Amino acid sequence: MAIAADQVGSPGWWLQRLGKQLLDERKDDTDDRGETTPGLDTLRDYAEGRAPLPTVPGVDPREVAAWMRDARTNWTALVLDSPTERMHVDGFRFGQSGDTGTGAQAADEDANRIWHENAMAADADLVHYGALSQRRAFVLVEAGDDGRPVLTHETPRQVAVEHEQGNRRRLAAGLKMWRDDWTGQTRATLWTPGETHEFTTKTSNPTFSGRAAELRGWDAFALPNGDDGTRPNELGMVPLVPFVNRRNRRLTGFAEHEDVLTVQNRINLSLINLIAAMKYGAFRQRWAAGLEVDEDPLTGAKIQPFTLDIKKLWTTDDPDVKFGEFSATDLVPYVRAVEGAVQDLAAISRTPPHYLIGAVVNVSGDALKAAETGLVSKVRDRQQAFGESWEQVMRLAFRVLGDEQRATAYTAETVWRDPESRSVAELADAAVKKQAAGVPWRQRMEDMGYTPAQISRMEIDRAADAMNAPQPLDAPVTPLVQRDERTLIGRSTDDLSIAA
Repeated sequence: MAIAADQVGSPGWWLQRLGKQLLDERKDDTDDRGETTPGLDTLRDYAEGRAPLPTVPGVDPREVAAWMRDARTNWTALVLDSPTERMHVDGFRFGQSGDTGTGAQAADEDANRIWHENAMAADADLVHYGALSQRRAFVLVEAGDDGRPVLTHETPRQVAVEHEQGNRRRLAAGLKMWRDDWTGQTRATLWTPGETHEFTTKTSNPTFSGRAAELRGWDAFALPNGDDGTRPNELGMVPLVPFVNRRNRRLTGFAEHEDVLTVQNRINLSLINLIAAMKYGAFRQRWAAGLEVDEDPLTGAKIQPFTLDIKKLWTTDDPDVKFGEFSATDLVPYVRAVEGAVQDLAAISRTPPHYLIGAVVNVSGDALKAAETGLVSKVRDRQQAFGESWEQVMRLAFRVLGDEQRATAYTAETVWRDPESRSVAELADAAVKKQAAGVPWRQRMEDMGYTPAQISRMEIDRAADAMNAPQPLDAPVTPLVQRDERTLIGRSTDDLSIAA
């Protein structure tokens, strides 16, 4: 039975609209000016080191492909890995306004429990890397069979969302479409604030025109607890949270390596030229003049008189034959071309030069810290944007648990690990100075890089150490009952001593 798609806002209309958006973004898009916006497939190929082959005049493309296997150096992967490895969520902090003490601590512990229940200490890196490499990533928040929130990482190759008109903070609908390997069918789940719809089709590669009045081949997926593939959305909102990278460049997201793709192409071309020069010009080519060359009696082709071999010597009985050699090709310009392109890539992506060059000689710690300033600033900027998304994930998780107070805790804060490289001695010295300035102990421990779980355990250990610590022998004994030293009118000193 076909799905109706002619009414704006209907489930079929959303399926067609978001499905087309999902599939179109995978392909490259060329505008009227000839500028090409890379699709998700192209971004993934560059991230995995499968950049298109450069064109070398006069060289067979098949030979270029063979060279590329040896010449390929995937610098874009380093551009993606450098910020990702410095983005790590240590926990969450609640209760900045009004909710303090044990209530705030309980909220922190509950959020950390949800985090570790869903193995997000590891999967969060997948979300960050997905957003950096594919423009955006998503986290789906659902209720599990036991009623606990379930958090899963979703990719833009399977998920598309659309915001309400005029509101970039609230989602109007979200779609997840994927291939079911067990049945060989394509499944789709559509969320709106009020309902959840399930669809299925036997087509492994569905297409959407964007203008069809009905979607043929699609059917409602039968659910045990709903009619016609429809069930109420208990959360009252779309349970997808987008993590959009570099929204300042493009509202739908801008990949971290998207503006260095042309630089990667230039590096590949320079490397191919370098290999060609090494193969054909680095070894000194020899020549012979005045030499009679025999011919093949059957084909008439010239017979090569000598074989170019480093272990063989060319000789002839003819005294009039002259031998010589051409000079080798200078490879330095090719190497400098590669180095210049790599420097451009480092400047545009703010990747530290010593990450790319791989050699650190006689460089001070202050110089290395200054070289990493651009990367640290970039990571902090991404943390600010992604932190808002993680806080929304936690609010949705508490909404699943029915905790409306924490579901609207907009003062929640994501605790990030410090992206700047510091030694243990530097952290300890800073903690001592912060103690002198009156910074609380727990905040000092967070600044030293300890996780909330470690800090909570250290608080218990500190209390146990204080109770078990031996008292010094010369310590003053504090009486259990404090005497009142005030002078009472009409009583003598003896009376006071007796009364005490």
